[in-house]
Amino acid sequence: MLSLDDRFELLKADLIATPPAFVMTRELPFAIFRYDPHQADESEWTVRKKIQMLGAKVENATGQRAITLSLARLFWRSLKESEEIEGLFALEQNHSFAVAERQVNQYLSDSDFRPLCTLLREEEANLPLDTRVLFLIHATVFAPSAYRISSLFEQLHRNFRTPTVLFYPGSWNHTLNYMDLRSDDQALGSYRVKIYGRE
Repeated sequence: MLSLDDRFELLKADLIATPPAFVMTRELPFAIFRYDPHQADESEWTVRKKIQMLGAKVENATGQRAITLSLARLFWRSLKESEEIEGLFALEQNHSFAVAERQVNQYLSDSDFRPLCTLLREEEANLPLDTRVLFLIHATVFAPSAYRISSLFEQLHRNFRTPTVLFYPGSWNHTLNYMDLRSDDQALGSYRVKIYGRE
């Protein structure tokens, strides 16, 4: 299995290529970089530092920008713009965490609220014109099951143009396993993008 550093080197080479070599289709210009935060040498803090260094290398090599965007920030923005957070806290207290999490999933997914895909498209509209790549980080915010990450690609299909790398916390066992939380009898996500770390 490739080491974390090996995966970052492969990603860097693909980002420096013109156009970025990981883009398999213009209708879905995404890639997934998998890391396992349960591994000591792939901790969240280690990966964040390496993402920062990767961004600097890409900018130096291409003269274009590598922008980092926190999914945690969009998560909380979705909740705050959908409902008063206190109402969500009351829902958990009066019912259960599972009920509150289902409500959060609705905020993040349903067009009647402020879904994640809408917020991400708004962010894309404000990116600098010389943006080379967008890095999406802090995907741990959706644990355990507030949002299915594969649905983000489904919702952004044909509606997103910026080459984007999602840093995905989880393991690989014939498919991606978000935070190692999926049991063998649960449905698999559908990903039609390049995955770094699918060994």
